[in-house]
Amino acid sequence: MAQLWGGRFTKETDEAVYQFNASIGFDQKMYRQDIEGSIAHSKMLGKQGIISQEDVDAIIAGLEGILKDIESGELEISSRYEDIHSFVEANLIDRIGDAGKRLHTGRSRNDQVALDMKLYTRNVIDNTDVLLKDLLTVLLDIIKNNTDTYMPGFTHLQKAQPTTLAHHMSAYFEMFLRDRQRLADIRKRMNLCPLGSGAMAGTTYPLDRAYTAELLGFDGPTRNSMDSVSDRDYVIELLSAFSTVMMHLSRFSEELIVWNSNEYRFVEMDDAYSTGSSIMPQKKNPDIAELVRGKTGRVYGALISILTTMKGLPLAYNKDMQEDKEMAFDAFETVGDCLYLFTGMLSTISFRKDVMAKSAMNGFTNATDAADYLVNKGVPFRDAHGIIGRMVLLCIDKNCAIEDLSMDEFKELCPAFEEDIYDAISLETCVNKRLTLGAPGQDAMNKVIAMYEAYLADEKAL
Repeated sequence: MAQLWGGRFTKETDEAVYQFNASIGFDQKMYRQDIEGSIAHSKMLGKQGIISQEDVDAIIAGLEGILKDIESGELEISSRYEDIHSFVEANLIDRIGDAGKRLHTGRSRNDQVALDMKLYTRNVIDNTDVLLKDLLTVLLDIIKNNTDTYMPGFTHLQKAQPTTLAHHMSAYFEMFLRDRQRLADIRKRMNLCPLGSGAMAGTTYPLDRAYTAELLGFDGPTRNSMDSVSDRDYVIELLSAFSTVMMHLSRFSEELIVWNSNEYRFVEMDDAYSTGSSIMPQKKNPDIAELVRGKTGRVYGALISILTTMKGLPLAYNKDMQEDKEMAFDAFETVGDCLYLFTGMLSTISFRKDVMAKSAMNGFTNATDAADYLVNKGVPFRDAHGIIGRMVLLCIDKNCAIEDLSMDEFKELCPAFEEDIYDAISLETCVNKRLTLGAPGQDAMNKVIAMYEAYLADEKAL
């Protein structure tokens, strides 16, 4: 057992206790962040004259060598060590001797792990932002190519009014745009450096915390050492934001699963993102969409776990906080995988435009427009609503669409109907006369598309 403490103890830790206490099985993911933080800390110690420049140079060379050897596979992270911090420091001392023992001057594992977790989480945010932008790019391409792809819009999973595939996809664009904004907010709020806080009360060494923060890309140092070592708000916020990302992906997946069903046939999943059945040769299953939907609960679980862990902790650091990592790391990886695979699946989907349009025609989605037609002819809205209700009953009895009724049948329902009713209730008219910003009409959608293009081109705020 290799650990950084023990002088006060007179016997070895029980092996079961050691294993229960150890975190290297999961915190080894932060090896790069731990090394980057130690390099910055050593540079600051040298700048302040706390250790010699000769020691700084030896420490940096040793740490860079460890990083290179880990990434080449020459140096394996061993479970003999309690955590990633003890692994890196012990290997550094083995390589450079006493200079390595000076690295931890003015630092505690408490502020060290707080730093590592912030650096790791910040990197996750940046990587996820790229994945979200890739998804938005695919969505925008679908939107631009489908402003005249008519389909039914739904409420209560029942056909409601005609819309377009572009308009439907734009709703998801808005969701994932907000997800990016949430990540940016979290990144800005968390971007203060905890290193230099010590165990919980700072240090007597003349550290330049602002310099360390600058070296590591932070906006500045944290302002309270107790909060610095016990703050995991940023993990909670990120898992909350990721839960929202997964909720959006899950809603989207659910719709694609429904649309892919034999009853809807709105979409055809690409073979590369589908699987078959071991017994039913005709099957083509939307497994990626189903797995994304299923893995949403996994991310929710990580959020509930860290909230529960933190809810009763007094200041400052407590060992309970080691539980901030394992499920969070799993959630981070899950969200990244889901975004990557969902984007690939979406980019290869074939949309069956003819089936979508036919579904909109056969679902009385133009009933509201027929009522509006009568209102424009001077019929009170409540009367018009009743007339169109009777019209729908007639169409159900005749097994036809509203536009299939003859002029005589229209007149029998209400004398106000004229020949222009057929144009008024066509899918194209129903959609394109809706021109308010946010509506599915061509002109309205083109304005929104221009906003989306500007946003993705230069990150212009929306």
